[in-house]
Amino acid sequence: MSSTSQVRDPAAAPGRSSQDRAPARRRRRMRKMTTRDRVMVTLLLGIPLLLDLAFVWFPAIGTVLLSFTKWNGVGSLHTKSCVPNLPPILNNGCVYGLQNYHQAATIYPEFWPAVRHNLIWLAVFVVIATPLGMLFAVVIDRGIRGSRMYQSILFLPVMLSLALVGIIWEFVYSQNFGLINTVIGRNGNDNAIDWLGNPHLNLWAVLVEATWRQAGYVMVLYLAGLKAVDPTLREAALVDGANAWETFWRVIFPVMRPINIVIMVVTVIESLRAFDLVYITNKGINGLELLSVLVTTNIVGETQRVGFGSALGVVLLVISLVPISIFLYQTFRREESS
Repeated sequence: MSSTSQVRDPAAAPGRSSQDRAPARRRRRMRKMTTRDRVMVTLLLGIPLLLDLAFVWFPAIGTVLLSFTKWNGVGSLHTKSCVPNLPPILNNGCVYGLQNYHQAATIYPEFWPAVRHNLIWLAVFVVIATPLGMLFAVVIDRGIRGSRMYQSILFLPVMLSLALVGIIWEFVYSQNFGLINTVIGRNGNDNAIDWLGNPHLNLWAVLVEATWRQAGYVMVLYLAGLKAVDPTLREAALVDGANAWETFWRVIFPVMRPINIVIMVVTVIESLRAFDLVYITNKGINGLELLSVLVTTNIVGETQRVGFGSALGVVLLVISLVPISIFLYQTFRREESS
């Protein structure tokens, strides 16, 4: 054999393992990239990264920093500590330390009801809305008659804005002319049930609205996960004698772990950023206090307490990160041990 037929690529030389040859191949492919290719890669990676930093990370970090200040949104910020017993206008822009958090927990009456309502909202989404959406997805995935029609009907609330959902349900809950009071015969002036005005009922009434929409959202996500499951898994379970219930919980559901993670994160985010429904109902007061409403009221409302509102936003962020972090930790820990 002539010398020209010898192996010229050192990465493919005898005695070198595939692990040694792989980096060499990657380096060779990178050397083959033209300047235009490098520019395109830089743009495709750099632009989304800059947008993510500009609209997510910088505002988040800025909110955390502002939560330690006493600022009304007008004027400049400085590093001087706030002086006690001075009028707010003279202390504007100063470093306030943890006082915003202390005031929220001690002298702000709406804070703890809002925290409790947010946790109730999260619990209802996790315990009711998510299992209900999963049930809809499983039933539709079985190919029942009219499944496309049912899927469209259940997904319809997701396509509507939350503001429109709130307006629709106001007609259902109306005290004198609402659908519910009319059906149960309680639409008179004397015995009508005020579903949205009674602080003992309005939170649960609005949660029905939110669950109606969230179940359809979860259904679509689970349907996508079910369609991606390998059909041979169902066939193998059927051969082993498993019924439909055992097949889903022991075979299908564990395979959809990535979808479960996505749904858990989406559920937490959707429950803690709830704003539209309660604001349309009664501006988030009288039994419908939520942290998102308090943040908006303090930052863009009449009080203009940007530092205090930022502290409430940080509390909301922490509450949302705790269940997500616990769920992800448990999920990845089970994956490592399996």
